[in-house]
Amino acid sequence: MPDPYALNWAAAIIGALLGAVAIGVMFAAAAILAPRRPSSQKGIPFESGILPAPFQQSQIHIRYYIFAILFLIFDVEAVFLFPWAVVFMKVKQDVDTLFTQGVANAVFYEMVIFIAILAFGVAYAWRKGALQWR
Repeated sequence: MPDPYALNWAAAIIGALLGAVAIGVMFAAAAILAPRRPSSQKGIPFESGILPAPFQQSQIHIRYYIFAILFLIFDVEAVFLFPWAVVFMKVKQDVDTLFTQGVANAVFYEMVIFIAILAFGVAYAWRKGALQWR
């Protein structure tokens, strides 16, 4: 009797091969059946119904970049607060040993330090004027 683990891999390999063959057949059919009428109008880039204009250099204000980075920093860091709160509340409810109480205290003060670092970052950005749109 064959090993069931080997049968699972055989099915995956057969499926991958069939998928690769199907993709190859579709590419070949598209290459054979597609109409070929090249023109200069078809060769230009076209986006949203607007014909391309000659390239002109423009300056992008650094404020956009700073706002985006600050948003990402504080948005991603805020994501860490929700799971921490759930785990912390569960640990606080299950306090039955001195070890668990010590872990709960360590986790709490670790998050206080984390929030203090975030608050320092906001204060620094505010003090430097990065949050003011001029």
